[in-house]
Amino acid sequence: MTSTAGATDTVGTADTVGMTSTALAAHEVTVSYGGRRVLDGVDLRVAPGETVGLRGPSGSGKSTLARVLALLHAPEAGHVTLDGQRVAGARHRLPAAVRTRVAILFQSPRAATDPRLGLADIIAEPLRATGTPEAPARARAAELADLVGLTPDLLARRPHAVSDGQLQRACLARALVHRPDYLLCDEATAMLDASTQAHLAAVITDYQREHAAGVLLITHDPALMARWATRVVDLPPPPSQP
Repeated sequence: MTSTAGATDTVGTADTVGMTSTALAAHEVTVSYGGRRVLDGVDLRVAPGETVGLRGPSGSGKSTLARVLALLHAPEAGHVTLDGQRVAGARHRLPAAVRTRVAILFQSPRAATDPRLGLADIIAEPLRATGTPEAPARARAAELADLVGLTPDLLARRPHAVSDGQLQRACLARALVHRPDYLLCDEATAMLDASTQAHLAAVITDYQREHAAGVLLITHDPALMARWATRVVDLPPPPSQP
């Protein structure tokens, strides 16, 4: 991968770089958990084809912001827009045509998968959830399994019978199954060996190039950030609590 890191921005009241309606964007997003404010009026934009690196100290709300942008968590204030259209709600309150345009790859594949399912079923799960017939769902799962480097003998195995790297490959295949316009990577390579990390990064980069997908990269790895990110945004420390 070539080095593409550019400007570094700090999230304050706005992230205005590349201001365009064609983007996945958070607008003045505020989120609290148990009375503790995690995000306070945060703006962030990810445009098609760019890789935005997001970094910040522990507790600054990086993962929370990723979940908001992934349409998994509705903010208490502010909102998300998807290519200029305001998104109201989260998860299955949204039409499938909206929620499948954004995918997220989490740090821990074991926390993100059903231990009762084999890898082929994990990959095909989002297709079945949106009513895709069985034959096309299995064909798409097999296609993506091959893309991420999973051999056919692994596809019937459940998570306990594969390595973290193999399971994360299945999670990446699952994330790409609906051909999302935006892919959010939340420390997605942190638990992987160097070889698996490089392979998954290459798959994501190739997908981004082919589909002009926007990518959000959350990582504590400065070398990965420097190689991959088009620009880097810094989240400030968490707001001080009263």
